[in-house]
Amino acid sequence: MSFSDSYLGKLRQKIGSGILLVPGARVIVKREDGCLLMQHRTDFDVWGIPGGNAEEGEDLQSVAIRETREETGIRIRNLLPFGFGSNPEFETVTFPNGDICQFFAMMFYTTHYDGTPVVADDESKAVDWINPDVLPPMLPNMRRSVEAFQRFEKTGIFQMI
Repeated sequence: MSFSDSYLGKLRQKIGSGILLVPGARVIVKREDGCLLMQHRTDFDVWGIPGGNAEEGEDLQSVAIRETREETGIRIRNLLPFGFGSNPEFETVTFPNGDICQFFAMMFYTTHYDGTPVVADDESKAVDWINPDVLPPMLPNMRRSVEAFQRFEKTGIFQMI
């Protein structure tokens, strides 16, 4: 789906670039060797994890599955929640085009997927398996999501970030 066809794209056409409160989901896909699936984003030219915004009538688990498929070409299943991102200091993002969003993101993880990751849309320059101990340059909210997952793995405690 193109941005202009999405719920958020249609809303932007009506209200311009002012701040929007946006529900969505992020996904940690973990491979057996511990590496995490990441995408090199075209908008900020840094790395992130798969995820995106809800469409009308969509639940957050469906958002996670759809966005991961759109961005990386893989099909994920058996998603489990590990945290929720809502801190406006980190979740308020100004995009290069001037649009501002404050995100509220349910964070899921999975080790179950089918397919080989590929660049599957125009939001990604590359997709790759990244060692979480040596993270590349990332958006701050995405880095915090990875760090929250690492804490969750150690403690089993749901992460509110």
